[in-house]
Parts: sequence; structure tokens; C-alpha cells
Amino acid sequence: MYQVLRFEAVLSSDQTDMKFTEIKHWSHPQHTLKLVPAKEPYRCNGCKEVGFRPCYECEYKEYYFHLHEECAALQRESSDYHPFLKKCDFKLVENVQGERYCDACGKDVLGFVYQCSHTKAHDLHPCCMKLQHTLNGGEVRLYLKEKLSSKSKCRKCGRKEVLKDFKGWSYESNCGQHCYHVACVKDLILDNWKKDYIYGLNDVGQTSDTALQIMVPNKEDAVEQSGGISKNGKKVNIYWRKAKIVLKLIISAIFGDPIGIIAAICFESLFSS
Repeated sequence: MYQVLRFEAVLSSDQTDMKFTEIKHWSHPQHTLKLVPAKEPYRCNGCKEVGFRPCYECEYKEYYFHLHEECAALQRESSDYHPFLKKCDFKLVENVQGERYCDACGKDVLGFVYQCSHTKAHDLHPCCMKLQHTLNGGEVRLYLKEKLSSKSKCRKCGRKEVLKDFKGWSYESNCGQHCYHVACVKDLILDNWKKDYIYGLNDVGQTSDTALQIMVPNKEDAVEQSGGISKNGKKVNIYWRKAKIVLKLIISAIFGDPIGIIAAICFESLFSS
């Protein structure tokens, strides 16, 4: 269980949310945890995944303890289910035995995880368990899928499967032109963060254009994918605009709202020309 110490309205970019701003959590009982904005990437002490969204932080800075909001909300007896795995009753496990990976993103399970009771158990990171099933960007809508449609391939890796024998979950647009594995988007951001942040090649928040261009179609690809219209044609510009919306939606769904931390500068430079 966790104990709420303070409850108040927190103003976000588009609405006012009611938040637990101070809590006592069973995973760190010795100190109060305060809800703080993510000024830089952090490692969640619950699921051990990198975080960019607001988190609960230990009031004593020297302890460097952080929890995703999703992980802070978990209770030891937490249980859940997922529509992709309807026959599974997931229970929260604090420490798994042996090497395990998340069925959604394929990344290693190192901390808190939802695991089913089957002999060949499925595992889901808490944040992957909570991935939104529909992302609405106005002119484009994305759907979370257990596997890509028959004619679709991931725009980053160019494959239907992330790895051999592992399809991985994906986001696919209603028009079918924009498809990305959750794993591929995670790789793009995390690999670039390690390069630019850990090794200090750029300031925090300045994800390199080169990294994001892996996922953004160049002019030749955009012409082909949008139906062979000329480079300056209206159809290509529409395709690029939708590609920008798609990437922002997916990155926000996986990492929270990283705009201003990892993506804003690059998105604007990539699509301003």
C-alpha cells in the first residue's frame, strides 16, 4: 500500500489534473516521495526502466530514488488483465527469476513487472501494460495492435517482426501508412539518449536530427509512400505532416510527454523546411 500525504490540483499543458503530490510508498518506506517534473531522464527504481515523464522523487536528494507515476500507483497485491492476452490474469511481481522480457516491447524485465500464472508466463512492464489503445491526433488516429496488418511493415526497421519469433506490439494509423513497433520507437529514443546524455555529446533535450531521421521519411520515400506525387506536391506535404503527428503521439504514449526534454527541437527542425 502507499499512503497519500498531500493531494492537489496540478496544471498541465492542456488540463488541470488532480494528483497525489506527496506519498509514502512501500518500496521506499523510510522517506516521503514528492511528485516532481522530469528535468532530466531518470531510472525508475520500481520497473528499472528509463523515465522522462513526471515522477515521485525521494525528498532526500542523496538517495536518488524515483518512481514512475504508474509504478508508484502499484500495490503489492496489484492484479490486472490485458485485452491482447484475455486468458491471462496478471499479478504484480517485484523481482522475477531468470532472464525475462516484456511481451509488448521486448526489453528485459529488471524490476516490477506484471506476470501471468501460466507455465510459459507472459510479462508486461507496468508502463507497457498501461499503453493507450487509441491515440487521436485529429487528422490521424493510431491503434495499438498485437501484430501489424498483413500489408503493413514498421517504418523504422522495415519488418513485420521486431526479432525472429517476436512480433512485438505496434501502433498503426487508420490509413495504414504509418506503422511503428513499440520496441523500435523505444530503441530510437533510448539509444539516442544514452549517446547524447550519458556521453555528453549534446545538452539534455537535444536529441540529434540524425536519430529521428531514421524514422522520418526522406523526400524520395515520402514521394513513394504518398503515391508517387512530386516532391513539392500537396500529397507529400500532407504525408509529412501526418508523420510528424504520428511520431509525437507514439513517443508521448510510451514515455509520457517528452516534448521539451528530448524531441521538440528536432521535430521542428526536421519539418520546418
